[in-house]
Amino acid sequence: MSENRQLDLAWVMLLLATGATSLIGETGGLLPSGLGMAVLMLLTLVKGSLVIQVFLEMRRAPLLWRWLLLGWLGVVLALIGLAYWLASR
Repeated sequence: MSENRQLDLAWVMLLLATGATSLIGETGGLLPSGLGMAVLMLLTLVKGSLVIQVFLEMRRAPLLWRWLLLGWLGVVLALIGLAYWLASR
């Protein structure tokens, strides 16, 4: 797949994920609290991974750098999830 095609596909996926995130946020009462949060976190993981892999061009970077950025994303999401869980207790 060409570079431009990959960028276009990633951009469309980001738009769709952002639209889904917005829809879930606006209609949050339709989903159970934990499920809504889990879906939002999953969408955030997908969006962050796309940005890191495609737009930051970490797909071709050394493995260490790629895993550092993806690991950072995982840590941030884990801390957000922990804060949400602690606040809902």
